[in-house]
Amino acid sequence: MIKILKRIVFGIILALVVTDAVAEVTADTFVKGVADDVLAIVKKDKDIQAGDQQKIYALAQEKILPNFDFDHVSRLVLGKNWSRATPEQQAAFQKEFRTLMLHTYAMALSKYRNQTIEYKPLRSSSEENEATVKTQIIQPGGQPIAVDYTLEKTADSWKVFDIVIEGVSLVTNYRSQFSNEIRQGGLDGLIQKLADKNKNADKST
Repeated sequence: MIKILKRIVFGIILALVVTDAVAEVTADTFVKGVADDVLAIVKKDKDIQAGDQQKIYALAQEKILPNFDFDHVSRLVLGKNWSRATPEQQAAFQKEFRTLMLHTYAMALSKYRNQTIEYKPLRSSSEENEATVKTQIIQPGGQPIAVDYTLEKTADSWKVFDIVIEGVSLVTNYRSQFSNEIRQGGLDGLIQKLADKNKNADKST
């Protein structure tokens, strides 16, 4: 499961970065444009390639996280527990979940080694509010990894709310993990575990 999540996260890294693209473009055009942008940044920055943690975290914070609809993702991964949570719990969960994603994406970003992306034809149009972009990550000397990005159109851009890699959904994975944690220690227990994990990650950077 950990290996699958790492592949999911690396797929996110390759395909997501803030862009000025407008919502009228199709989702695959959006993804391809931002992927080209982020790969260009990584390839040109020798410090990032050398593992500069400050630059890696800054890149993840600025160019990756803004492309997710964290409100939508948070509702999906918590499921029925979201509606049962207080506004304070919802805010605390989103804060820690976002930080968890930042640490995870930054770690994956540091492992970039000349992977490329191939795009399958999009069966959608600019008039639709949701779309799935199907891609393959081509790894030198390795098997291609199928990664599907599910996006929704907002007022001025596209936002990602789920990723499926080799048939495994990011949302489904986290929902299963978090449901188990909530059953054992409640939502506050889950939030505290995420906070502890984030603190440990901060100490190691």
